Amino acid sequence: MKKIFDIFKEQWIHRHLIWELSIYQIKSQYANHYLGVFWNILQPAMQVLIYYVVFGLGLRGVRGDVGEVPFIIHLISGLFPWLFLSQGVNSAANAIQGQLSLVTKMKFPSSTLLSIAIVNSIINLFMTTALIIIFSLWNGYSEPLHYLGFIYFLVASYTFIFAFGLIMSSLVILVRDMKNVLQNAIRMFFFLTPIFWALEGVHPILQTITSFNPFAYLVMNYRQAFVLSDAPLYGDFGDHLYFWSLTLLLLYMGAHIHYRFRNKLIDYL
Repeated sequence: MKKIFDIFKEQWIHRHLIWELSIYQIKSQYANHYLGVFWNILQPAMQVLIYYVVFGLGLRGVRGDVGEVPFIIHLISGLFPWLFLSQGVNSAANAIQGQLSLVTKMKFPSSTLLSIAIVNSIINLFMTTALIIIFSLWNGYSEPLHYLGFIYFLVASYTFIFAFGLIMSSLVILVRDMKNVLQNAIRMFFFLTPIFWALEGVHPILQTITSFNPFAYLVMNYRQAFVLSDAPLYGDFGDHLYFWSLTLLLLYMGAHIHYRFRNKLIDYL
């Protein structure tokens, strides 16, 4: 547990540096683009349009709403958090390898590179979430008090992505095949997460698989906060216990792996 405490202490001590470098990366990423950071909204919107045409108008046919929610709202309330999660996982996993030139010169812990990648993704999430809030308020899909569930989503997502990133950021350097494995795993989880389909009415086997899918838990909590009005959080005590047990296990493993190889990764690179 000491290693877990120490690694979060590193994030807190260097929090200002994490924020500054995250902003710098976003600015440099869109420095030569005419639309700038507007691409953070335009690109997800284009993906929503494609998925709506394929899954909404194509596969669903005349079936419109998902429960009491229009399919387009159901889609964006699942796709926007998924894009954040997938981007965060990929960025955190490749944070150290992708910053090779910085790793050799930096005077701050390499674990902060993961937080920089995640904070970058969170900033992008805020832009798309603003659209969800507008739709939610305009149509009265959820109670404003339930929006506090978004804070829980951020805390849970950051902890899970950071824990997973601690493991993968070392493995993708030690075992180069892990990058391909990760990409295919994320692609698989995309279809196993209720983004464009609903949990109600699906095969019991798929419901069982979804109950063990941490991405589904996070996406459903995001949707619960802004679209569904029955409760501010998704799931029961068992769902919360499973997610946090898995996350803490990954965090424990990730902290030990990271500290074991953090000073040797440059040799493998």
